[in-house]
Amino acid sequence: MTKQRRLVSALAAAGALALGLAACSSEGGRQEEGEAVQDETFTVAMITHGVEGDTFFDIVRAGAEAAAAKDNVELQYYADDTAQGQATLVQNAIDQDVDGIAVTLARPDEMAASVAAANEAGIPIVAFNAGIEQWVDVGAMSYFGTDEHLAGTAFGERLTEEGAQHAICVVMEQGHVALETRCASLTDAFAGQTDTIYVDGSDMTDVKSTITSTLQSDPTIDYVVTLGAPFAMTALDSVEEAGSEASVATFDMNADAAQAIQDGRIKWSVDQQPYLQGYESVDALWLYLTNGNTMGGGTEPVLTGPSFVDESNIDTVIEYAQNGTR
Repeated sequence: MTKQRRLVSALAAAGALALGLAACSSEGGRQEEGEAVQDETFTVAMITHGVEGDTFFDIVRAGAEAAAAKDNVELQYYADDTAQGQATLVQNAIDQDVDGIAVTLARPDEMAASVAAANEAGIPIVAFNAGIEQWVDVGAMSYFGTDEHLAGTAFGERLTEEGAQHAICVVMEQGHVALETRCASLTDAFAGQTDTIYVDGSDMTDVKSTITSTLQSDPTIDYVVTLGAPFAMTALDSVEEAGSEASVATFDMNADAAQAIQDGRIKWSVDQQPYLQGYESVDALWLYLTNGNTMGGGTEPVLTGPSFVDESNIDTVIEYAQNGTR
């Protein structure tokens, strides 16, 4: 049965149930039908580009699992940091006839064929986290994530307000559309000098040595900007090892970065709420499968950020970060 037919059947069953309950409510009858519809299980595949041990995607997964538990969804979580690997995982999910797919679009051009294949198979597919400027053209049903251009612009403006003169923006995955947009928008908005440096995000030794040598070679650098919380923690070590006086600020957050913000070691984080991205992606698919709901009208993203987390509000956030949900 195609997914469209399943949806029609589910809606028809829900409508019949509502009429039946209206007729029998005074007698308390026909409860079995209601329980049967409520207990229907859907299978959703979530496919990300997160590398193993990436705390950001641990938080995404926690949100997805919470929504799956609420919605009686069987969640299948997969990850591959290459577009080819992600595309293969999407095709595997299609072959398994899952009911819905949630996918990140770090390299949207290379994922377009996979999204098209899901649509051809009648499987609703939503995008999240990466690909905010491309998801409509690629053919996803909805998008959940932050506005990367706005986030980068706000970051650059804040650097200017802080009186920064020379920043480095550390990109841990070259060609990743969201990361490249962050640095480019920051550079455009910042009144000072920005240098973009590329590191191998899967190798923290390389990250540390590259940041350290960059700081040692240019003492005018006064801000290190990282695009993920684990890299901010490594940048703190690089600053110390280089004997630099540069400050560290970051995009995204985890428990360690939240503690470092509270301790005054990291200036701020631009948060995009990964837990919410995972939760809403799964919940949106469930709502579509059970009630035909869509979010964003097929043309507008559902924004989960950006917002600043700094010394002014970290006390209200750190509890959730320590719980693994921020």
